[in-house]
Amino acid sequence: MSGLGRWSLWIGLGLVVVAVLCSVLSLIPVAVFAGIFGGIALVMAAVDAIYNALGRAELRRRAAKVQREREQGR
Repeated sequence: MSGLGRWSLWIGLGLVVVAVLCSVLSLIPVAVFAGIFGGIALVMAAVDAIYNALGRAELRRRAAKVQREREQGR
């Protein structure tokens, strides 16, 4: 996960906690905005994590392909 993904994760979690606390304190408009922004931040973190995982999987596939080609060449 990149630095942006980590920041998004922690900011998103913080905003979701703020949203829950605001809803308990009956500050509904603040809870709605914090919840929406927290959800957006968490989605950004999830997309970043998936993007990085797919990149690592592609590197593993390339390495396995090169290794198979080297073994066949011997």
